[in-house]
Amino acid sequence: MDKDSKPYRVFQLMYDNDPFSKHLGMELKSIKKGTCELQLKVTPNMLNGFSIAHGGISYSLCDSALAFAANSHGTQCVSIETSISHVRPSPQNGIMTAVASELHRGKTTGIYEVKVTNEQQKTIALFKGTVYNTGKYWLPDEHQ
Repeated sequence: MDKDSKPYRVFQLMYDNDPFSKHLGMELKSIKKGTCELQLKVTPNMLNGFSIAHGGISYSLCDSALAFAANSHGTQCVSIETSISHVRPSPQNGIMTAVASELHRGKTTGIYEVKVTNEQQKTIALFKGTVYNTGKYWLPDEHQ
């Protein structure tokens, strides 16, 4: 991972001011323009009444992956619509990996999909998000 790249530097700016992603223990695995891979371990305080990961955990992981992928170009983007399908459960100590991919990036909106898998590469959740590009720059001195 190129820590001098614009996507990584934008990620770092965002993550440094993102107490919720840190609280959940999200770890960056890779980031490039339009894509981001995050991972987290399901801890006991993330379980629901069925002793599996609460749906909000996979949703939060997807939402963060979406945000980092959409902002990786250097302009500030915010989600305007998201949806998720929970495909299979994740147990305590399970590892969730989310990969966000850019499907479309226009002047003002972008569409992304996020796939969450477990350690066996089986799908846990499928997420789709639309973002609005505010036109503001993360690194104003470097905008292009």
